[in-house]
Amino acid sequence: MKMQRFYLLTGFIMFLCFTNVKAQKKTLTESAGIEKPKIIIGLVVDQMRWDYLYRFYNRYSNGGFKRLLQKGFNFNNTLIPYAPAVTAVGHASIYTGSVGAINGMVGNSWMERADGSYMYCVQDKLVTGVGADGLSAKMSPRNLLSTTIGDELRLATNFKSRVFGISLKDRGGIIPAGRSGNAAYWFDDNSGSWITSSWYMPQLPSWVNTFNSSRKIDSFMLRDWDLLYERSSYVQSVADNNTFEKSMIYDTSRSFPHTYKKMIGKNYADFRYSPYGNTYTLDFSTRLIEMEKLGTGTQTDMLCISLSSTDYIGHIFGPNSMEVEDTYLRLDKDLQQFLIFLDKKFGAGNYLFFLSADHGAPPVPDFMKENKMSAGHLNGYYGLMDSLNKLTLEKFGVRKIVKRVLEYQVYLDNKIIDSSKLNIREIKNVIVKYLKDHRDVVNAFDYENFHNVIMPVEIKEMFAKGYFYNRSGDIQFQLKPNYTDVTSKGTEHGTVYKYDTHIPLIWYGWKIKPGKTSREVYMTDIAPTIAAMLNIQMPNGSIGKVLPEIVN
Repeated sequence: MKMQRFYLLTGFIMFLCFTNVKAQKKTLTESAGIEKPKIIIGLVVDQMRWDYLYRFYNRYSNGGFKRLLQKGFNFNNTLIPYAPAVTAVGHASIYTGSVGAINGMVGNSWMERADGSYMYCVQDKLVTGVGADGLSAKMSPRNLLSTTIGDELRLATNFKSRVFGISLKDRGGIIPAGRSGNAAYWFDDNSGSWITSSWYMPQLPSWVNTFNSSRKIDSFMLRDWDLLYERSSYVQSVADNNTFEKSMIYDTSRSFPHTYKKMIGKNYADFRYSPYGNTYTLDFSTRLIEMEKLGTGTQTDMLCISLSSTDYIGHIFGPNSMEVEDTYLRLDKDLQQFLIFLDKKFGAGNYLFFLSADHGAPPVPDFMKENKMSAGHLNGYYGLMDSLNKLTLEKFGVRKIVKRVLEYQVYLDNKIIDSSKLNIREIKNVIVKYLKDHRDVVNAFDYENFHNVIMPVEIKEMFAKGYFYNRSGDIQFQLKPNYTDVTSKGTEHGTVYKYDTHIPLIWYGWKIKPGKTSREVYMTDIAPTIAAMLNIQMPNGSIGKVLPEIVN
């Protein structure tokens, strides 16, 4: 009996040793070939406020936003850590993990300090249009100063990974694709076609020409935009055709149905203000995946999609409009179809998907005032610029000292100031005092005196992260909550307040376990998290943190 026990014990020990050796060999084998997803899909919904996930939740289908919320990992407290909260900066920060102080994207446009010239974020006079002529096609990522996660993916795979960007907005497609992206495509108002520039290629691929020639855009333009459901069911919205809303460029009606057909073959600008713009963008995205054979190679590919129509519609009609509610109900259905396509194409769990936004938006100021809440608006940037130039003319006897007002910043004309031998410090003090005394302004300061500015540390850090000396203005001002720079109707964004800076962030797919957290995280955490998941270097200007809920 003792010998039997001895043999049994000896056998069990040998079995454990053999199992341990086998496990060690398996671990070594797995580490030699690191698992990676076939493709990464980044979906940025332009101007999507975080609360849209829940305001319209009961009306969403099970396969769109609800699918992501229930089966993905939801970061409920994702914030933008800089100012201004605008499109170019948001897309740059998501994909670089950085901020304007490092990647150079300080706004949708700025004034170059070196020569005082106006610069749109992706304009590039050195390239030519491909698929269209004119300034709208002369665009590239040249002004982006740091790498994106797509750039790092390309570098890590010796440029075998393929990276693309798609958006109706040029900046929404170009900036995410990075400087080494294989291509970025954007929408041309004149033709309604997808175009690019010579930064990427000398001519459009044949499949893009075929897509454009199909005139699918015209079939969308033939559809009136009417409410998807019974009007009375839109209980989260104010009445249609209210006095808070603007009108589109060519369709001047503020009420449903909105029509686009009269502009077919003439101008497609109003198509941007249609929920079909999101459908059109996702249709082109699926076509690109098919024709470029993304996700079928030996390395992970990446597709960066930005849906712009949500932003155009939000600006005109505001967050409390029927138009915005209907747009998200339609987007939910588009999202469901897109996820079904990804499942069929790559297999569920073989693609990494994230959804976020570049910024949010406040309610329309006049809507807030009607409901007895504090709100208001400046008379536009040009109105403020005129007032400041009138003030400085009276004080210093020189015209047009203020060159531009952009992104809540004042740019001075240094050439005029120098040639007139004026004291720039005195000029700044006069402007700062005027702004501080303005009834709509909370604070104003000269960036050269930034260290002496008294304001909450969290807000001060946001301004610091958005400041880049060669591109930022001389003076920054901060409006009161729910005060914007719109002239009258509609809404704007770009402030430090939570309606602009609280955005959605949901991860889904490859190695993502369902869950959610209210831990405070930031837009800049997305790129370093992807880098950690892929075991590649994070973008060179990244200041974000890896999200352990995803990587672990």
